[in-house]
Amino acid sequence: MQRSAVTAVWAAAALLVVTGCSSDGGGDGTGRGLPAASSPAATASGDGSGDASPSPSAAPAKGSAKVAATLAEGLKSPWGLAALPDGDLLVSSRDEGTITRVDGASGQKTGIGTVPGVSPAGEGGLLGIAVSPTYASDHLVYAYFTTESDNRIARMVYDEKKPAGQQLGAPDTILRGIPKGTIHNGGRIAFGPDKMLYAGTGETGETGLAQDKNSLAGKILRMTPDGQPVHGNPEADSVVYSLGHRNVQGLAWDSGKRLWASEFGQNTWDELNLIEPGKNYGWPTVEGKAGKAGYVDPVVQWKTKDASPSGIAYAEGSIWMASLRGERLWRIPLAGRESAAAPQALLEGKYGRLRTVLSVGGDKVLLMTSNTDGRGTPKPGDDKILQLEVS
Repeated sequence: MQRSAVTAVWAAAALLVVTGCSSDGGGDGTGRGLPAASSPAATASGDGSGDASPSPSAAPAKGSAKVAATLAEGLKSPWGLAALPDGDLLVSSRDEGTITRVDGASGQKTGIGTVPGVSPAGEGGLLGIAVSPTYASDHLVYAYFTTESDNRIARMVYDEKKPAGQQLGAPDTILRGIPKGTIHNGGRIAFGPDKMLYAGTGETGETGLAQDKNSLAGKILRMTPDGQPVHGNPEADSVVYSLGHRNVQGLAWDSGKRLWASEFGQNTWDELNLIEPGKNYGWPTVEGKAGKAGYVDPVVQWKTKDASPSGIAYAEGSIWMASLRGERLWRIPLAGRESAAAPQALLEGKYGRLRTVLSVGGDKVLLMTSNTDGRGTPKPGDDKILQLEVS
């Protein structure tokens, strides 16, 4: 492909908010053995739930995902993936604490810098990254990462004029004090259609934190680009947007500006949830669909061996969900607030563990593998970014 064509597609992608996180626990690589203890649009004052837009028609029950090309290879413990306005990519390395730029046409990799303060261990390290919605003027890159004391979100100026490896400015921490653990650190961040920053967190294995409204663990958070609570949040002085989550790993908005999130279950059910402000998604009281008053059931659930969901993206009327333990890409066709048909498994077992999905406009989706994270079986070229054509 010519660089100009790629750039056009990816510039459009900068207007879409995509992708999600993954926490894959201990033991069998999922943490299950622990005891239970987009569309650019809305105003910044909106609550991000997006019910104002009409529901789209139902997506077809069956679709496809074709691997058109391998864009990049040789990535080490990649986790976060974000598109720059010119179509190039930024990739975070969980264990190395670095951010690499990947040319959107050639796949050439260039290190842009190391994020200071990252303390990788277990599932912690440098996790999700996001590009400011006003990047053209502020050149800010956001990162969610684990330190020796907590998980936090910081932003850094990316100066492309400086020498390679020295292009990241000092981190400006906008939110600190997210509990950390060896497992369940959450980590996905994304800007919503309301231009606010959303983050998925985990309960660190301390299950009670998910129901503790005073804790940032086991939550979905919503904040201004400066890390402050947003008008429309359930509590005016809190960044907590929803609670009762075990380990949120993916965030994406559909064409109606509704927020979806993927989440690790424990021993029985993994989940895809439709997220609304102030709602309680049940963990640790319930797992999967329970029909219990006061808690929101997932729209879709999977047996844990088939999923261990990580990042998600929205494209062509469906949610596309990467699976770690399940080693497949799930297509979930939507009909407004519901699934239009049973989830469809694609690319099963072909590329190993799958970490992150990024929609880059139309039927173009990027898929990043996760075989060098200590739980996979790396093959030559791992880890990779694959270019998909989906329907």
